[in-house]
Amino acid sequence: MKLRSVILLFLGCAVPPGWAERPPQAPRPYPDLTEMSLEELANIEVTSVARKGQKLSQAAAAVYVITLEDIRRSGATSIPEALRLAPGLDVARVDSNKWAISSRGFNGQYSNKMLVLIDGRSVYSLLFSGVYWDSQDLMLEDVERIEVIRGPGATVWGANAVNGVINIISKHSRETQGGLATIGGGNEEGGFGSARYGGPLGAKGYYRVYSKFFRRSALLTESGSPAADDWHALRGGFRMDWELTEQDSLTLEGDLYGGRNGQTLTAFSLEPPYSQTFDDHVAASGSDLLTRWGRRFSSRSEAKVQFYYDRYQRRDAVIGETRNTVDFDLQHRFTLSSRHEIVWGLGYRFSTDRTEDTVLAKLQPARRGLSLYSFFVQDEIALVPERLRLTVGSKFEHNDFTGFEIQPALRVLWTPHQRHAAWASVARAVRTPSRGEQDGRLNVAAFPGPGGTPVLVAFIGSGKEHEDLVAYEAGYRFQPSSRVSLDLAAFYNQYTHLSQLTLHAPLPERTPAPPHLVLPAHPHYATSGRTYGTEIAARWSPAERWRWSASFTAYSAAFPQGPAGQLLARPLGGETPRQQFQIHSYLDLTRRIQWDTGLYQVQSLKALQIPSYARLDTRLGWRLGENVDLSLGLQNLLNDRHAEFISEVLVRKTEIGRSVYGKVTWRF
Repeated sequence: MKLRSVILLFLGCAVPPGWAERPPQAPRPYPDLTEMSLEELANIEVTSVARKGQKLSQAAAAVYVITLEDIRRSGATSIPEALRLAPGLDVARVDSNKWAISSRGFNGQYSNKMLVLIDGRSVYSLLFSGVYWDSQDLMLEDVERIEVIRGPGATVWGANAVNGVINIISKHSRETQGGLATIGGGNEEGGFGSARYGGPLGAKGYYRVYSKFFRRSALLTESGSPAADDWHALRGGFRMDWELTEQDSLTLEGDLYGGRNGQTLTAFSLEPPYSQTFDDHVAASGSDLLTRWGRRFSSRSEAKVQFYYDRYQRRDAVIGETRNTVDFDLQHRFTLSSRHEIVWGLGYRFSTDRTEDTVLAKLQPARRGLSLYSFFVQDEIALVPERLRLTVGSKFEHNDFTGFEIQPALRVLWTPHQRHAAWASVARAVRTPSRGEQDGRLNVAAFPGPGGTPVLVAFIGSGKEHEDLVAYEAGYRFQPSSRVSLDLAAFYNQYTHLSQLTLHAPLPERTPAPPHLVLPAHPHYATSGRTYGTEIAARWSPAERWRWSASFTAYSAAFPQGPAGQLLARPLGGETPRQQFQIHSYLDLTRRIQWDTGLYQVQSLKALQIPSYARLDTRLGWRLGENVDLSLGLQNLLNDRHAEFISEVLVRKTEIGRSVYGKVTWRF
């Protein structure tokens, strides 16, 4: 496609003349869809920065909110794809059912420095330190917003919230009354559908129940043939909310899911040619139940108590795992005086696992229980009322891997004008070892040794230390008019005790046969380095019926070369693009027809040998009557196919091709 054609397509130059001068249209007929003005977006409430409600414009952190309308008009069909909308977030697809998602570096299929929450429930895996994105699914129409924090959030969320926090927040069931059904399909999306119904629950409550399914087709191998990574899943759940009194509220929600994901693994062999490639599948299932009670004592004091239970099972050729987690959390906010607002809380989490060994991996012991005790306190001090605020606080935790951890932060916010806000912060965060890092063994490669004796390279866990970050950030938000907003952030991160794999002297081993040498690789927490960069996000509404958003991210890393023994480690910093750019156009051609386009440009990943790529997505939406939506999505229009990432855990490289899908949404 010629560049001029791409630009014309993106700008929407073929719209009828005079469209921008037409008067504003009547409000949308659908109560669960809201198009916010830029001023409303600036004043949207976020809760993830300080664990209390505050305006986005008043948050002393690099935070971005993805709304339901953003998700719908982007054409995204999953949570990971919707996260591409957040500036400063690196989202790369590994295969049909796996993603690498992180911010400010250290990306990977298991990004171990990014904490992910769903309605306050942590979905960070203790086995490999990361997130199983194929299991983190919601009915997208039930998402209220996704709050994305770039930078540490450990002061209120604890260990592993090192480079960022993603908090996916679902709607109150009061906002999802009546029925909704969707159905659609395409060449990559396969077939998908969902149904939801909500209603009153007595005089003081509301409920909703939902179910959804999908079957996604395989992506492509480097040769252009279909990969073996097709994916299907079925999920259902509910949410109930009560306003028990004027002071008390209660929420109960839960989910149940199951699915099967295809993948192609390349694994070791102790006989020539010393590796083998085979098709495999992941059987994943799980359930969760969460309840939250809140009480508002007065305008100066409120408390929340939350409890959840989470269970999942995963099995493939690498490892089998069953995990059960219970979590209790209490927090209290109160105003000590006209200048001090304090939030404090305490929590306890207990997680047990049962693992099943394979020839590729095993954990010793096969069963283990892990406890986490935590306490945090944070004081927001009004140094100059309505102008200058200082926030100071810390998280105190005790875990079974590294013991006692302290993670403090100091943040300052200056608001000289209601349209201007400048902020700066310094914070410490730690990443604690995973169960695999401490108790696991993963056989990763083999080659012929002296005299023809096979040599097996194996990661052998012995991690008992934490990784450490001290982060310096500054930002500026500016809204010169009701039609333009700008958000700038800069960061400088200093890391110490980073883990890299160091090879040790070979040892003889007889099992599995034939007899061979084992070349062990142990985690070594001795690497230091720094990353730094800038993130720019802008929104512009040139007319009532046209909205733009754009972002640019620049990232740099400086890590010393490790010793020769660190042969298994990828070069640190090379897994993240140095520059990313995206721009989106949301255009209402008429009251019922929408045309939305997004263009992404991502620089190469030299460490992974992934070249730069550009991606163009477009969506055409049509409101057919007052209750039916039709949409047509076309994705990856600029290239026949391209790769975005290569997994670090034995999975074959795949490429993403052009795709098209259609969708029907019916509200009743």
